[in-house]
Parts: sequence; structure tokens; C-alpha cells
Amino acid sequence: MFTGIIESLGRIEKIEKLSGNLQITINSSITPELKIDQSVAHNGICLTVVAVNDYSYVVTAIDETIQKTNIGNWKTGDPVNLERAMKLGDRLDGHIVQGHVDQIGTCRKAHTANGSWEYTFEYNKDLNNLTIEKGSITVNGVSLTVVNSKENEFSVAIIPYTFEHTNFKNIEPGSIVNLEFDVIGKYVSKLYKQKSTSK
Repeated sequence: MFTGIIESLGRIEKIEKLSGNLQITINSSITPELKIDQSVAHNGICLTVVAVNDYSYVVTAIDETIQKTNIGNWKTGDPVNLERAMKLGDRLDGHIVQGHVDQIGTCRKAHTANGSWEYTFEYNKDLNNLTIEKGSITVNGVSLTVVNSKENEFSVAIIPYTFEHTNFKNIEPGSIVNLEFDVIGKYVSKLYKQKSTSK
């Protein structure tokens, strides 16, 4: 379980293909505190630490993760938003985030707006995910509030702190991002559909 509050930016040191998997080495300031088998969200993707060495650690992404996220587009040197799993009893400063990416989205617009930044993302509505005005959304692991919610599109406003301390500063029109929709909204949507089809 995560909160969508980014703890650190890591940098990809190496990507290796092993059968159908990707083995990714990441350099990060939080590495000395990590342990093997620990869960860490990487741009919103929950991956398990399989090796630790000084300031670098290794995670493995299986084929399902590669198919559902933007991880196949990652390159050596890319910055990655990192968050360790929350501790029981911690404050939930963002919202409930599982680290299970629902689908990818594409940045359509990015511009400054009176000291902040506004980004608009488009996604495939056929996968039955939805946003609501002032609801929660996770973009590359960052917990954000939805504005301008539409059927297959939404916008988010980014404050200067988030812009500087996450990889949002690298997102531009055409960038592919990981989206995790609000888990409560997903349950409500599924229950509503089941009730509608049972009539």
C-alpha cells in the first residue's frame, strides 16, 4: 500500500532483458535503507527489490507489468519517482494507492499557469476506468487531484515542489505515463455495472 507522495527520485543505471522479463538497476539515495523482498513503487509500479549494492538496487518486471505500463519505454539515465510502502500508523497524506497500474495515458498538453503547471492526459476509455472532478488519480506514482474530468481525459495541477521533486519536469506532450485510478471509484463503478446488468 502506498500514498502517492514521492519520497525520492532514482535514476536508471541498467536495463537487462532476461527471457520475457526486465531486470532494472536503479541508483537512489534511499538504497541503503532498502532490503531484499521490499516493495517500492517506481513511477507508480509496485516492484520487489531483488538485490541491493551500495547506492544501487535491482528490481524485476514480468511480462504482465511490461504490457500494462510504460516500463518498456524506460531508458538508462531516466529519472524514476520512488515511494516505499507506507508503514502501518503513518499519515495518509495522498490517497490509497496500490501500486497496480491500470493503464497508460498520453500527455496532450502541458503549460504553466500562474506559478503552477497544468497537464492534460488522455486515456483509453474502453478499459472502463473513470475520473471524477476533484477525485484522486495517480500519475507516474504521484497522488493528484483531478480537474476538468472528461470521458477519456483529465487535467491535473502541479505545484512547484512536486514539479521539482518528481519526474513531472520531464513530462511533455506525447509522453506516456502510468495511471492508477482511485481504488474506491473502481469498486463503486464495478458494483454499479453489476447492479445494472442484473436488472
